[in-house]
Amino acid sequence: MSTRTFRITVRGAFDGLSEAQRAALLADAAEHDVLRAAFTPEGTLTYDIAARPAFVFRFSDTGEEEEDILEATERAEDAAKAWLTERGYGFKHLRSSAEDLSQAPLSKRQRRAARFDGA
Repeated sequence: MSTRTFRITVRGAFDGLSEAQRAALLADAAEHDVLRAAFTPEGTLTYDIAARPAFVFRFSDTGEEEEDILEATERAEDAAKAWLTERGYGFKHLRSSAEDLSQAPLSKRQRRAARFDGA
């Protein structure tokens, strides 16, 4: 059985931030810029608190079965909640989406490479 790779995105909005929390997020904003975004097992947080209170966590996980994506999504949501709660950041509108990369369509380059490998 092959290992499946999952990409999980957890989105939400900061809620009820104090001025000190907002200042801390602004001070760390460069570390959480979208240009640094990556899907990692520990999760990557991005936000632009100066523009809007939204944030995005990106996680990667693996599983053996198609159904494992549900548990991976739950772990990602729990990790995002834990990160926010540990720092005392309020949040709202938490929602998740997940993708099984084994089910993702091949890009044009991948299809071309597959044709040449099979020829």
